[in-house]
Amino acid sequence: MSESSPTQATLARRLARSRIRAALATSLGGAPYASLVLLAVDLDASPLLLLSDLAQHSRNIAFDPRVSLLLDATEGHPDPLTGPRLTLLGRAQPTDDRRCLVRFIAHHPTSAGYAGFRDFHLYRVEVERGHLVAGFGRIDWIDRGDLLFAGDVGVLAAAEPEILKHMNEDHGDAIARYAHHLLGRTGTGWQMTGIDPEGIDLRCGGETARLDFAAPVSVPVLTPQAAQAALVQLAGMARQ
Repeated sequence: MSESSPTQATLARRLARSRIRAALATSLGGAPYASLVLLAVDLDASPLLLLSDLAQHSRNIAFDPRVSLLLDATEGHPDPLTGPRLTLLGRAQPTDDRRCLVRFIAHHPTSAGYAGFRDFHLYRVEVERGHLVAGFGRIDWIDRGDLLFAGDVGVLAAAEPEILKHMNEDHGDAIARYAHHLLGRTGTGWQMTGIDPEGIDLRCGGETARLDFAAPVSVPVLTPQAAQAALVQLAGMARQ
């Protein structure tokens, strides 16, 4: 297997940012236990999970926080084993970060109905490394330092709710062009559910879509103004 490279790390982040569910593996008395969970990722690509205390995987995590997540992007491939997938290894830690919970709910609107229940808690997976299978013979282990986005995302993260509100309320036509002209999607009522240094997330009913920027927003501090410039660039591409 080849050594990890920035290109492979970028592919891994793109895959992670495009997924809305994952197979979660935890330890049940030393035996592997796999379950299906809804997934969102933070701006640096760290996985976020909203789990019930009553679920077996949550009880497993309470005893052993080591987890593995399988993110499958093989849909559409006649032979799934030739398609891309990413396995993440790390530790699931409960978090009270309200911003992260808001981000999760934005990506999974139905979770708003139970996110406030006392027996539901948000977990952030502290990724240690990832194993990317990008296709036949394209296999890489990627360390945490390369896998997670390295820029300072704090300012952009704090501004994300206001950016989404502004775009969804005032620029629905631009969002529709993103979906229709840049992604080839159909339907009406597309909404932006997330923005990060590498792209935006869209949803229309139960359909989701990921649109990557032409290049990551790369300034010392990722400001809302830098993100706005990237959105304007996408709008220009969509008009063309």
